[in-house]
Amino acid sequence: MSTTEITFHIRAPRAAVYRALLDADAVARWRVPPGMTSRVHSFEPREGGAFRVSLTYDAEGQAGKTSAHTDTYHGRFVELVPGRKIVESLEFETTDPSLQGTMTITTTLTDAGDGGTDLRATHADLPPGVAPADNATGWRESMARLAALVEP
Repeated sequence: MSTTEITFHIRAPRAAVYRALLDADAVARWRVPPGMTSRVHSFEPREGGAFRVSLTYDAEGQAGKTSAHTDTYHGRFVELVPGRKIVESLEFETTDPSLQGTMTITTTLTDAGDGGTDLRATHADLPPGVAPADNATGWRESMARLAALVEP
């Protein structure tokens, strides 16, 4: 199991970033890789609340982790500190042993000097089938979409 950590600056206040991290409609827009479509099946943004999301490749020929073209994951919110921290545990719905296991994502938000937000996301316990470099790249792309969603 490996860990990745990314940092990202967003030119929007912490409150706006925090809201977008816990809003199902926003999550469907920013937490999806390029070339995929997101479907949020369930989303309960409270401590202990569950979520389930599917990401489906737009083009044929891409193999999903759960089915032919789809990655589905589910999890729960472990800890929520309003405006400051989100801890999630999640796992892919898959029969592939190299992709199984519970991952933990800890996202912290701090004020930046320019009125924006510095975000740090730590992904612990990545399954062996998830390349850390690919995971970090995907999350940087997601953070760019999050920034585009919340920045004025």
